[in-house]
Amino acid sequence: MFSYLRERFTSHLRERSRRRARLVSKDGRCNIEFGNVEQSRFVFLVDIWTTILDLRWRYKMTIFISAFLGSWFLFGLLWYVVAYIHKDLPEFNPSINHTPCVENINGLTSAFLFSLETQVTIGYGFRCVTEQCATAIFLLIFQSILGVIINSFMCGAILAKISRSKNRAKTITFSKNAVISKRGGKLCLLIRVANLRKSLLIGSHIYGKLLKTTITPEGETIILDQVNIEFVVDAGNENLFFISPLTIYHIIDKNSPFFHMAAETLLQQDFELVVFLDGTVEATSATCQVRTSYIPEEVLWGYRFAPIVSKTKEGKYRVDFQNFSKTVAVETPHCAFCLYNEKEAKAKEKKGYDNPGFVLSEVSETSDTKM
Repeated sequence: MFSYLRERFTSHLRERSRRRARLVSKDGRCNIEFGNVEQSRFVFLVDIWTTILDLRWRYKMTIFISAFLGSWFLFGLLWYVVAYIHKDLPEFNPSINHTPCVENINGLTSAFLFSLETQVTIGYGFRCVTEQCATAIFLLIFQSILGVIINSFMCGAILAKISRSKNRAKTITFSKNAVISKRGGKLCLLIRVANLRKSLLIGSHIYGKLLKTTITPEGETIILDQVNIEFVVDAGNENLFFISPLTIYHIIDKNSPFFHMAAETLLQQDFELVVFLDGTVEATSATCQVRTSYIPEEVLWGYRFAPIVSKTKEGKYRVDFQNFSKTVAVETPHCAFCLYNEKEAKAKEKKGYDNPGFVLSEVSETSDTKM
């Protein structure tokens, strides 16, 4: 029992030591941090709108509640100060003929309630401003204008956060693994992508970046060097009809960075394949980008994806997402170089080649024999 647990623990530690760092997680989040930034943090306040939108919900709701409560309490204090200076409060024992700046403000609590009623335009009619004080009229106008600004900004930020196309990207899913197999007589890297909504992504475009560490001829080491990876589908990689799951593929030819890789050496490589899908959300006309990544352990050599689309008896097309990431082993060359050499050899076998340098020399026969 202890030996079994020790083996499991050892294998777990070995697997963790082999775990590779990702720049982009499977759900599209970027794993990067900035250090020693010389610019002040106040530069983020210049673009306060983007800063508020990028905040997490708990911080956003804290700012939302604090903005309203803070403004109500601040103006409540100002209304209390106006009533105190004008001696409208009960402790000053105003006369019967005394006209207050604001009716029925008896203390800080009633001043806070009047501030709340003014800013959110409830209008109960119990407390109101009189024409006795110009200061009160100015304060009423100022709070009304500032309240509209706060309402517009905070409610707009909440609405923009809810309707961000980033949430639409969560209904686009990629296969768990990428596969390498033959397609159309060529060795290809294939990835499956699906739209979980019936609404389309207009003008969709798929492309990829291969991230790896390279050393230039000058000896410079470039970490996260980016190499373009072209992905296509049978109908092209522009303006996809993205109503059903699509299988995108990258042709591994002599210009591909996967050309010199083989099935035996794939796991020894150090790269990260990041796949992007850009499109416009049909419902909101907002642009949307979906990202995912694959490391060598998630690229299966010699497999293809299982069928996922079928036709029912009623004439409808059915998509079985149970087989979305399911793969099937197929016969595949262990490297792209071998596949192209095999094709060239077969092509040469089918052709006949003349040898212009071959000359048939005739030997004359003589019957005389000298002794």
